Amino acid sequence: MTTREFKKAGAAMRPVVTELAEADRPGGLLLRPERRGSAVVIKFGGNAMVDESLQRTFAHDVVELWRAGLRPVVVHGGGPQISAMLDRLGLESRFEAGLRVTTPETMEVVRMVLTGRVQRELVGHINDHGPFAVGMTGEDAHTMTAVRRPAWVDGRPVDIGLVGDIVDVNPGMVRTLLDQGHIPVISPVARGEDGQVYNVNADLAASALAVALEAERLVVLTDVEGLYANWPYSTEVIERLTAEALDKMLPGLASGMLPKMEGCLQAVRGGVRTAHVLDGRVPHAVLRGVLGETGPGTTVVPDDSPDHDEQAG
Repeated sequence: MTTREFKKAGAAMRPVVTELAEADRPGGLLLRPERRGSAVVIKFGGNAMVDESLQRTFAHDVVELWRAGLRPVVVHGGGPQISAMLDRLGLESRFEAGLRVTTPETMEVVRMVLTGRVQRELVGHINDHGPFAVGMTGEDAHTMTAVRRPAWVDGRPVDIGLVGDIVDVNPGMVRTLLDQGHIPVISPVARGEDGQVYNVNADLAASALAVALEAERLVVLTDVEGLYANWPYSTEVIERLTAEALDKMLPGLASGMLPKMEGCLQAVRGGVRTAHVLDGRVPHAVLRGVLGETGPGTTVVPDDSPDHDEQAG
């Protein structure tokens, strides 16, 4: 995209962005003073990752948040791209308990696709707006340490291979990048104390990082409207619920939604004020969610959160 085309695209987006602000001002969105400098961790995934226009809209929104005074951090997935590469190489792509079964051969593909393709594309889209994004992985500077994750299906243990659970987060390098005015873009790959490299679910990696950074909120993009009240019998979306209510629902959730909601639960119980699961197919879902409007998705809050919404920009 040329500079002229990008300016044209940005002009087309601006009316939507302006609607989300409390008022117009030079430089972008308005934000309450107490929110300036707050970290926001965003998990980028789903259809938004494979739709070019949604990728560019997401990148634009992340930069708008930075310009408004927030400190966005992006943790990205790469499921569709990994599955496509595995198919091309003739390797099995299988899931158990909502997580990808990761053999040593699969792990090589995961690292290659996440850091060599997906991250590069996302960093590029953000940096079309200026020198903001810096790519890294959970391995870098020992940012994330993992252990092998156990899994059960129908009460029986299953082997999911080199899939890791985050047991420690060292946010020092991420904080340094934020202090320097950058937007970290992180691939969810972590090293264990045994030297083994693990594939970490991006939803859970984003949650752990949000807690370590003491972020004000976690945003998880997905391919559905939000958390359904009684799936598959109803498409009614739960707009807001407490950690306790979510905890009771976890055992009955579909495998695809389980790690997302588990990540939200861990985040709010770890000190993050708000966690959102947003429909990434909706343009500017991130801006709407972060600014606290009634957005396309579900909001999870701590048990002691007041009933009224205090999250507006």
